[in-house]
Amino acid sequence: MNVIWLLLLLFLCFGVLSNGARKNLSSRPAVVNVGAVFTFDSTIGRVAKIAIREAVKDVNSAGVLAGTKLVVTMRDSNCSGFMGMIGALQVLETDSIAIIGPQSSVVAHMISHVANELQVPMLSFAATDPTLSSLQFPYFVRTTQSDLYQMKAIAELVDYYGWRSVVAIFIDDDYGRNGVSALDDALAEKRLKISYKVGIPPETSASQSEIMDILVKVTELESRIIVLHANPGIGFRIFSVAHYLGMMQNGYVWIASDWLSSVLDTASPLASETMESMQGVLTLRQHTPDSDRKRAFVSRWKKLTGGSLGLSSFGLYAYDTVWVLAHALDAFFNQGGTISFSNDSNLSPIGKGSLHLEEMKIFDGGRLLLDNVLKSNFVGLTGPVKFDSDKSLHAPAFDIINVIGTGYRKIGYWSNYSGLSTETPETLYQRPPNRSSANQRLYGVVWPGETLTKPRGWVFPNNGKQLKIAVPNRVSYREFVSKARGADMFKGFCIDVFTAAVTLLPYAVPYQFVSVGDGRENPSYSSLVTSVATGEYDAAVGDIAIVTNRTRIVDFTQPYTSSGLVVVAPFRKMNTGAWAFLRPFSPLMWGVTACFFIVIGIVVWILEHRLNDEFRGPPKHQIITILWYGELSENLGGYGFSFSTMFFAHRESTVSALGRLVLIIWLFVVLIINSSYTASLTSILTVQQLSSPIKGIESLINGNDPIGYQVGSFAEHYLTEELNISESRLVALGTPEKYAKALQNGPERGGVAAVVDERPYVELFLSTQCTFRIVGQEFTKSGWGFAFPRDSPLAIDMSTAILALSENGDLQRIHDKWLSTSACSLESTEIESDRLHLKSFWGLFLICGLACIVALVIYFIQILRKYHHNAAAMGADSTGDSSTSRSRRIQTLLSLMDDKSNHTKTGHKKRRIGRSLSENDKDAEEDDELQSSSSPKKKKKQIRHSTEITRTSE
Repeated sequence: MNVIWLLLLLFLCFGVLSNGARKNLSSRPAVVNVGAVFTFDSTIGRVAKIAIREAVKDVNSAGVLAGTKLVVTMRDSNCSGFMGMIGALQVLETDSIAIIGPQSSVVAHMISHVANELQVPMLSFAATDPTLSSLQFPYFVRTTQSDLYQMKAIAELVDYYGWRSVVAIFIDDDYGRNGVSALDDALAEKRLKISYKVGIPPETSASQSEIMDILVKVTELESRIIVLHANPGIGFRIFSVAHYLGMMQNGYVWIASDWLSSVLDTASPLASETMESMQGVLTLRQHTPDSDRKRAFVSRWKKLTGGSLGLSSFGLYAYDTVWVLAHALDAFFNQGGTISFSNDSNLSPIGKGSLHLEEMKIFDGGRLLLDNVLKSNFVGLTGPVKFDSDKSLHAPAFDIINVIGTGYRKIGYWSNYSGLSTETPETLYQRPPNRSSANQRLYGVVWPGETLTKPRGWVFPNNGKQLKIAVPNRVSYREFVSKARGADMFKGFCIDVFTAAVTLLPYAVPYQFVSVGDGRENPSYSSLVTSVATGEYDAAVGDIAIVTNRTRIVDFTQPYTSSGLVVVAPFRKMNTGAWAFLRPFSPLMWGVTACFFIVIGIVVWILEHRLNDEFRGPPKHQIITILWYGELSENLGGYGFSFSTMFFAHRESTVSALGRLVLIIWLFVVLIINSSYTASLTSILTVQQLSSPIKGIESLINGNDPIGYQVGSFAEHYLTEELNISESRLVALGTPEKYAKALQNGPERGGVAAVVDERPYVELFLSTQCTFRIVGQEFTKSGWGFAFPRDSPLAIDMSTAILALSENGDLQRIHDKWLSTSACSLESTEIESDRLHLKSFWGLFLICGLACIVALVIYFIQILRKYHHNAAAMGADSTGDSSTSRSRRIQTLLSLMDDKSNHTKTGHKKRRIGRSLSENDKDAEEDDELQSSSSPKKKKKQIRHSTEITRTSE
């Protein structure tokens, strides 16, 4: 039962489908009318007429429309917008469902309005105006490449050869104006420009004299790159006049749009006079990939024309246009579309008349047919046919052709995928896109004048005018730029660099210097650069800093000297103090070190007290031992104080393991501290130490002190705009003398705390002012260059010349000529700082001297006490004459000073024995002294003996 139902269902479905197919086939008309409007007697029209006719034959014979015959009615527009409009109306009267053409962009603009109103798709194989793809003309479909991509190709060609501007000559109609507008946009994307554009009246209305006047004016311009966007009739006349005027000689570059390649493809060989007038010209041709179908059609074409008419890319696009329409109609009928028309309500009020406007009807299936046209996707003679979202053909590409001799040579390709290349676009499509400059390449070109050397692309205008070069009339730092008194001549470092660079250019540069400034103060350099950007001057030469806001309006050359903002401030030397030896350590470091000396002594004493007899005794003795050990550990800790070991012996030695461990670690710490102290003190005493309250630009930003800057410098703008320093803090200074005075006075006396200026000025200033220094780092990086208007080719050539000056050493020689310094040499200052003066050490000598004085005072006090003690014991000797007594006292004092003091351990016993002997023999000695007092020799012995007894008793 289920099988029966299944068979019944299949039968019903098959019947429905069969009826639908028969209904679809039966709904297809026997004939479909299509109109074609173009100029029959034109370069493109002659080829298109044959190509369209052959395409219609192939479509009908291939049965693409499944029994429906495609009929194309052709009308001649005769290169006239009016005639094109009439031709379009004529074909629309025949119920045409589409229009092929027109070839002219001017005619296409007019007919597009009719196509919009009647909803008839219009497929043009030759109208290349980019504006036709706008939303204003929804029923216009371009089946060839747009001038939008052709102009992109020309712009990349100009950029590839390093040219900066072009002259555009165009036919003054929709085709020419809109094409050049697209070129202007494409060049702007590359930072290039059209320096001059001139339109020529369309068709043959332009006389020979008008063309000559236009070209004569072009010869007076700077640019020698000429883009010609015209039609064959005007184009060849322009080439002829240009050849007559010598504009086809060396130095010129001519780039023609695809109108020239279409002529070369269809009418070659041209007359020898015509070919002679355009030798070296570059032109573009719409690229069509090679294929078997294309080669077969070319062979077929030769048979059809007998070789009298060549096949251009426009002929191939015309052939494919018929196939686009055929495939779209087939899809239209497959979707159930029908050929039906309805009256236009907008034409009804007009009524009937001799124009028969009532015959103009709206194609009901126009929108559906248009959608199927835009969905086309097949491979034709021109390659894959597919439309993008903007109704342009997919993967636009052009061949680049160089006219040589009696023909031409292909030098490469351009594609919107990978730019310029010597490989075919089809090969590049198989790789990832690569538009890097290294990947852009073309074959060699034979340029006008039969030269292989790439033209420079510009010359100085041939109008007898010299370049007006602005030069700042400086008041200060005239070593860089200065004006000779009583003459319009300038000299200086910057001027010599400019003149040396100009001499290296491969062409003559007529110029004159123009002084800028009143001579009383430096001019504003920002205003100087602005005057170049506005065209008041052709260039500016001088000490002009390359900064961001200036590069936005002018082009600078390669910097010829480095520059950047630095801070200059007063300073004082730090190594002239008497207490310089204290500076290696901070007060806290000194305090901690001294405390640790005591602490280590106490620790060692605690560890050694119970085990070592030398650490025992009276409290006074123990305190001295602690202090001695701490000092001795310092003396032995490093070789900075190792000389003390020559004078001090080991009074106490450690015996405990813990004591030795602590001492070893402490000696290691002292070694590090002592080495660091020695290194720091050496640096302080031998290297010039500078001190300034200003440490750099950060100190100025955070402070409130006044800051000086040079009049006219960009430093003012940078400090206020970039660093947000109040303008009230800035002080304008005009000369180096004012710099020095303001810095010496300081903020307290109406001066400045520091000066911010560019390094070249500062280096020249410091060459004669040794009491100031650069503090901190250079906080901007820039250079000096010469300013030219934007996109000036002279800026590039001057940059190359400056690099050559740098490489051959001339730039350094010019620098040494003007900026060599000798008055204040940094080397002599450094040598002076390496010498050690007494003033750096008198503090140490003072301490040492005071210690000696104190020690001597204590010593003499002790001697005098001993002397008075002996004198009291020898009071009986005071009798006698005064002179003898005085002499005896002096001898006694000297004897006490010369006596050797015994502090050994046996000294205590000797003193005890001495005291006992003196008591037992005291009476006998007194008797002997009285008896021998009359004899001088005995008296001397007695005195010497009594002195020895006294020493022993002590």
